[in-house]
Amino acid sequence: MQKHKKDYLVNYSCLTFVLIVKKRDMTFQKGIELYKAGEFESALEVFNQLISNSEKTPELHLYRGRILSRLGKTSEAILDFDLIVELDPYNTNYISDRAVVLHLLNRNDEALAEFDRAANLDPKNPYRYSSRAYFKDRIGDLNGSIEDYDKAIALDPEDAVSFNNKGLVEEKLGYKERSKKSFEKADDLVGYKPQDQKEDQPKPPLEKVEPIVNDEEDLEKELTFGHFLQTIKGLVTDPKTRKEFKEFIKNLFGRNKL
Repeated sequence: MQKHKKDYLVNYSCLTFVLIVKKRDMTFQKGIELYKAGEFESALEVFNQLISNSEKTPELHLYRGRILSRLGKTSEAILDFDLIVELDPYNTNYISDRAVVLHLLNRNDEALAEFDRAANLDPKNPYRYSSRAYFKDRIGDLNGSIEDYDKAIALDPEDAVSFNNKGLVEEKLGYKERSKKSFEKADDLVGYKPQDQKEDQPKPPLEKVEPIVNDEEDLEKELTFGHFLQTIKGLVTDPKTRKEFKEFIKNLFGRNKL
């Protein structure tokens, strides 16, 4: 009888945990959609709720930090970025995002150090150089900006944004022929036509969005036995999921053993 009770409690705990994880993932996806739609206040409410239930999940603080920076609350945003870099000090996406917020806070020496660190850790990623180039343009290091755009383009020859931004910097320096060639290359890559309106302001490099959940189609499905097994498998193979489950069990049953 005692064994059956124990088995029931374990099965109940696993199923409840799976349901909670799925609900959290769907809430996360909702927050991402609000963020992408520019509904930052609503997105902030979602991520505040998620963080209240999972305080040290880096991805949640990443998006809350991004949302806060969009709302102009950079002093609050930097706290989230400080935390995620502390939790995952070699994640170059976190480092780059933190650098952007440091720049918005006019802490440019620190921002440059972070952009440099991200590039050193991830030297084959063109985004590391295009983001640093954009920053250098903003602080007036125009030659340094061009050097970084050249590095980004060497790694990704189809990066139209880098060609366009490089042309704008070259134009500032009076390099008319060079800027013309950069603009023409950008135009070719995006299919620009003469009647189209040309961009005359540099665009920031595309932000890397890396959701921690399954794709939308999976999220819209009802809980299936396969999804249940996949989550249970994570309890065995994924240390993060295993730790989260242990905390869940502790909160559900207290410290008493089953």
